[in-house]
Amino acid sequence: MSETVVRRWSRPDWLASPKVLRTEVLAGLVVALALIPEAISFSILAGVDPQVGLFASFTMAVTIAICGGRPAMISAATGAIALVVAPLAKEYGLGYLTAAVILGGLFQIVLAAAGVARLMRFIPRSVMVGFVNALAILIFTAQVPHLIGVPWLVYPLVAVALAIMVFLPRFTTVVPAPLVAIVLLTAFVLITHLTVPNVGDEGTLPDSLPVFGLPDVPFTMDTLTLLTPYAIGIALVGLMESLMTAKLVDDVTDTRSDKTRESWGQGVANIVTGFFGGMGGCAMIGQTMINVKASGARTRLSTFLAGVFLLILVVALGDVVALIPMAALVAVMIIVSVGTFDWHSIAPATLKRMPTGEIVVMLVTVAGTLVTHNLAVGVILGVLAAMVVFARRVAHFTEVTRTGDTYVVRGELFFASSNDLVHQFDYANDPDRVIIDMSAAHIWDASSVAALDAITTKYRARGKNVEITGLNEASAGFHANLAGRLNAGH
Repeated sequence: MSETVVRRWSRPDWLASPKVLRTEVLAGLVVALALIPEAISFSILAGVDPQVGLFASFTMAVTIAICGGRPAMISAATGAIALVVAPLAKEYGLGYLTAAVILGGLFQIVLAAAGVARLMRFIPRSVMVGFVNALAILIFTAQVPHLIGVPWLVYPLVAVALAIMVFLPRFTTVVPAPLVAIVLLTAFVLITHLTVPNVGDEGTLPDSLPVFGLPDVPFTMDTLTLLTPYAIGIALVGLMESLMTAKLVDDVTDTRSDKTRESWGQGVANIVTGFFGGMGGCAMIGQTMINVKASGARTRLSTFLAGVFLLILVVALGDVVALIPMAALVAVMIIVSVGTFDWHSIAPATLKRMPTGEIVVMLVTVAGTLVTHNLAVGVILGVLAAMVVFARRVAHFTEVTRTGDTYVVRGELFFASSNDLVHQFDYANDPDRVIIDMSAAHIWDASSVAALDAITTKYRARGKNVEITGLNEASAGFHANLAGRLNAGH
């Protein structure tokens, strides 16, 4: 009992170690700087004022740092949620948007209680790889507009920032390389009075704190009916991206996280965000990779400070933040995209050894994501493709061999593998008594029982008896309950 208490009340790593504290604080600052243009862009995508996305990023990050199940993961306003709520905001306004965010958060809590996190075990590795690669591509392509139609000075600035982030870690990691790149480029641009795109060009930064309030909507059944589809979309897309991101961070950090807590934590964060006038959000892989991989953060402090620093920067230091050249932030995101992409997955040696089906699933996930610009859609398509590949593969694992008057069935019988079972028997030429030995097989569904019924019926139509033997306990129970009852009336 005492050991449990001591472990529970032990000081967090960032409080026990000055080095860890410094890492977490600097990581939070880097993430905050990277969040600002992203939040503004997503606000524009959703059709709302930039402060709606910035306030959402603040409330999401601070709340999930307390309630979430994956330390060091960053949650904020995201493009996926922006796409879900954009039609609602355009048609009905901000009040309905925030109400949908609150309702979506409630749905996420319900889904967490129902065990939605356990569904992560059904996502194959090939889908996960496709998800990561598609995300890396989306992060990179999102930077392209900042590199087209801009002054030529932007390109050498991006190159210098990239060089800093590539080479500085070889000499020191005391200060995160992305932060050094942002500070040095900003100072250089200000000293030389260069005219290049900056954060201020992305949108107006807020000059006041977010205020708690109820959504300005009529509390009627018609409103609930209108909001429910959008709220369900927010809940499902947000949970899918958050749980996938949490799994990725688990792999990067070699640690485990509480996915159920993360699920209801996302719900709480969205509810808080809605009441403070935010557009909702979920986990952000790009900023999470900046936090975890580029900056080395590992605790909740970095997530909490990312939100706090974001609010301080845009409200108290908005005039200074507005001067940060976009070239620096674009370079940071390019480094993140390169580091996120699983280059091993497309290496010729890997592709040569990888089963074709696995490659197809990965490509479907990537293509689905890139076409729709929605990671959730890509993951769903990837899982469906994996199911088809798996069914086709397992369908060939069933084998029927004959010894005298005995047929031996080997393999797993389910809807895909049992379809051809009926055609494996010689009904016309077999003796009057036939034995089907199932000791090396297992029955998984009603389709398999129906196939055995069809075989028995064909033999009986010729006046022959069939004896099914060797069923294991589970298969015998399944067969006993359904045999002869699936084709009644036909």
